[in-house]
Order: sequence, then C-alpha cells, then structure tokens
Amino acid sequence: MAAAYESFKLHTTPEKFYIEACDDGANDVLAIDRVSTEMTLTVKKDVPPSAVTRPIFGVMGTVRLVAGMYLIVITRKRKVGDLFGHAIWKAAEFDVISYKKTVLHLTDNQMQDNKTFLSMINNVLSTDGFYFATNYDLTHSLQRLSNTSPEFQEMSLLERADQRFVWNGYLLREFTAQPELHKFAFPVLHGFIAMKSGCINGKIFDWVIISRRSCFRAGVRYYVRGIDSEGHAANFVETEQIVQYSGGKASFVQTRGSMPFFWSQRPNLRYKPKPQISKTVNHSDGFQRHFDSQIIIYGKQVILNLVNQKGSEKPLEQAFAKMVSSLGNGMVKYIAFDFHKECSRMRWDRLQTLVDKVAEMQDEFGYFLVDAEGKVLQQQEGTFRSNCMDCLDRTNVIQSLLARRSLQSQLQRLGVLHVGQRIEEQADFEKIYKNAWADNANACAKQYAGTGALKTDFTRTGKRTQWGLVLDGWNSMIRYYKNNFSDGFRQDSIDLFLGNYAVDEADALTPLHVQKDWKFLTLPIIMVVAFSMCIICLLMAGDTWTETLAYVLFWGTASFGTAAIILFNGKEFVDAPKLVQKEKMD
Repeated sequence: MAAAYESFKLHTTPEKFYIEACDDGANDVLAIDRVSTEMTLTVKKDVPPSAVTRPIFGVMGTVRLVAGMYLIVITRKRKVGDLFGHAIWKAAEFDVISYKKTVLHLTDNQMQDNKTFLSMINNVLSTDGFYFATNYDLTHSLQRLSNTSPEFQEMSLLERADQRFVWNGYLLREFTAQPELHKFAFPVLHGFIAMKSGCINGKIFDWVIISRRSCFRAGVRYYVRGIDSEGHAANFVETEQIVQYSGGKASFVQTRGSMPFFWSQRPNLRYKPKPQISKTVNHSDGFQRHFDSQIIIYGKQVILNLVNQKGSEKPLEQAFAKMVSSLGNGMVKYIAFDFHKECSRMRWDRLQTLVDKVAEMQDEFGYFLVDAEGKVLQQQEGTFRSNCMDCLDRTNVIQSLLARRSLQSQLQRLGVLHVGQRIEEQADFEKIYKNAWADNANACAKQYAGTGALKTDFTRTGKRTQWGLVLDGWNSMIRYYKNNFSDGFRQDSIDLFLGNYAVDEADALTPLHVQKDWKFLTLPIIMVVAFSMCIICLLMAGDTWTETLAYVLFWGTASFGTAAIILFNGKEFVDAPKLVQKEKMD
C-alpha cells in the first residue's frame, strides 16, 4: 500500500501555501497557488525563506465559500493506539485558512454569508470523532481487507478507501483528481474508536471497537430519517469489534441504520413528533437497493427492529415487516422486539431472550478469524442490522450484548479463555468492555442527536439505576431543545461539509436569506407579555378578588391561546435547514 505522509510543515506566503512533507527521506512539497488555486508538486528548495512556517498534522481538504477557497488543516492530533503496528490518530483541532488575503471585495451581505458558512464548517469540525491513519486503511473491515487483489494492495489510501466512510471525500476532490498528490492526503473517518488491552488468565490481548459512520444520507436526528433513492440509510454505522492475541486476529461486524423506506419525523415543538410514512413514492425500489448492497457487502442480513409495537412507532414496524415479506429474499430475515415493552419496569434481564433467540443465527454467521500465519480460518457470513427510531440508545444496548457473545467465542478460540469461563466473570476486563461500549453509544448519539446516549447506565453496569434515569431525563431535555432550535443549522453544516450543497461565488443571494413569517416574531412576544401580565396580576392583586380573577383569566387565556397557536404551527417556529436538498426534506 502506498502510505500517506505523516508529518508536515505549512509554509505560508502572500502568493502560495507550501505543504512540506517532513517524513524521513521525503523531499516533496505541495504548492497551492492562492490566486489560481492550482496544486503542483515542487521541492524544499523552492520554499521562500520569507514564508511563515508552522507544523501541521494533515490536510482535511479544501472548500469553496463566498470569499473563495479555504484550506482545512489538522493542527493537533492525539494517538488512540496501535492497530497491528500502525498508529491510529484522532484529529483534535483544525484550522480553516482563506486563500484570499482580505474579504474587502465582498458586500456586507456576502461577508455575513461567508461568516455563516465558515461557522458551519467549524461546527462540523468541532463535532468529536474524526480519526485517521497514514499507513493503514481504517475504512475497511479486516475481512474486506483480506479479500482484496494485488492491484488493490498497491493503491493509495485515497483510491482504495470505502467511500461510504470517507468524511473528507468532497474536500479532497482536487487531491483525488491528481494521483501525484495522494501522499499528501488521507481519508478521515467519523465515528468512534476505542483501543484497549485486556488481561485474562495472565494472557494479554488487544481489543478494539471501530464505529464507521456513513457520509451518505448523513445528518441530524429529525431532519434525516429513512433512506434516499439510492438506498442509503440515515445514521448508518458499521461497528467492528477486533481482538488480537499472539498473532491471531478475530473480527465481528454489526450495522445499524434507519428503517430503510421513505419516512420522516420533522420537528414541530412537540416532544415526540409523529412519524410520517411517505404515500407519494415507491418504497420497494429504494428498499431493494438498500438490501442488495448490504447483502453484497455483508452477506446474510438479520434485521433486529427494536421499535415500539404500539403508538406512533407501530405503523413503522408494520411497514418494515411487510416490506421484508414482499422482498421475498431468503438472505434477509426480520425479527421485531419491542424493547420498551419487554424491558418495562426495569426488567432488563428480558434482553437475554432476544440474544438467546438469535444465538443460532449468530453461530451460523460466525466471525472473521485469521491465525498467526495469516491464514483465514473463518469468514463472517452475515450481519445483524439493528435499528430503533434513532438507531442510538436501544440499538447500542443490543449490539453490545451480541458483541460480547461473539467475543466469548473468539477469546476461547484464540486460547485466552478456558472452556467454561465467561467474560462476565472477568471483572477487570468486563469493566473495560462495558465502558468502551457506553463511550461508543455516547459518540454516536452526540453525532446524530446532539447529546450523549440514553440507557448507558445499563451498558456500563449491566443494570438500570435511578441516577441513570435522571441523566436520561436531562439528556432528553437537551435533545428536545437542540432538535427544535439548533438542528437546522447543524444539518446545513453537514450538507455544506459533505458537498450536498456547494457555494457559488457568483450567486448574489444564498439560501441563507429566508424571510421569517410575521408569526415567528409576533406570537412569541405576545405569549411572553401575556404570561408576564398574568404573573403580575397574581402578585399585585386588585381591589377585589373578582377584579384580580378577571385580569388573571384574561391574560392567562391570552398566553395559553397564543401558546396553542404556536404549537399548532410548530414547524414554522423550529430551526429548519436552509441549504438542504429537496429529497432530504420529504
């Protein structure tokens, strides 16, 4: 594999950026013209002595905003660990640098738009969970990497990466087009990676979780649900658990993703908006495309649908079951498990019934296993595709239980666990295991819903606690606020970052200039004034109680009436995306 350079210096002059490769023996310098935006290879002696120099740790790519092109670089990284001798890094800080030396050529409106677009790019970069390696392909599972051709092995990281998981793919389009520049860039993953060492029976082994979040149909909780016309599911995440001991390696892959048909759940100020299944599109084409691609990549599919089988979630469960039945594909099996009903009143032991139910299928799928000589002993023949409404809290609990069951078998096969020993009995490793899966839940939840995951007390401790319920309540409140009043901006940020929306410098007016309806400003003011007057009337009573009651009833009716009108028109009061494509809005 053609590895990418690992360390760099950025030399800046008024005319050019010079990115110098600082690896041992490297003499290459990437020169970027700040006027023409042309990228060329040069050598160290061509860097002017007058250039301002600073170290950087990688190039995320370039993006065009209103003021012109911007260069995005990684300015700080943190080592997560070593995977098979390859360093895995987490990008910790970034810098977004303008090609233009001034923005004086812009009008006031353009300057404001450029500032907004810049804050969108920084909003995505500030979302925790960007990972990379310069000499290892993080975008592929162990099994996919083992089933490759010699030609694939010779490709650069950019060429061979699984495009589903390359979050800077759009930003690197100019690098991708010029093969000679590939060593100056690498794919960046978004998701979660934990790398731990465990010790059982005096045997030290490496244990890793890698969650790869798809950049296709990416977005935030209520604005991106279901699938697109290509069959890409919202909040699709591939999670791989890897264990290595004495040269042997084992891997178990699971996936999660939104229910793969056309449905939406737009925020409208209600705590839980009612999901809507589209009645105007043909669901079967996108549904089939989704599972065709899943079968090609992963083999047999077992769907674990964890949504409620009553209330507003019931029609979704019924639609999913019906579509699987209509698909008539023996490679796809459907299992519905009403998580909340089964585990109501803290009966979390009921989860074991689902694990037991799918145990035979899990044994049939197996896992990927390679011995110390590199010989493949076993392939994983299928995956569990878990989902709830958000594919976060309930999903993560089930995935951690299935992963533990697989790990139990893997550690026995690798000679770490003795026959009859159970992971749950190994207190030190069990704590590491549970905390890592809870951290995985939090990372996935923050990236999609804006807060940490719910139910992580069960993942961390194996039981539900009163304090866990309090934390869940707090996180639910934060989710409510973000989903209604800041997620439109977050969705726009992701669409801009991934190239779903491209800024055109020639456009005099961007979609950011959306005029709010008069109701948006007037009604909240009336509600606040009416509620305030109601309180004042209670505190400063009139001459008679009937006079006070009349005032309180009048202002109380005015405030509640206004609140009811606002709630009825809830979609007009939430923070909605402005840049988003029509398809995502359906």
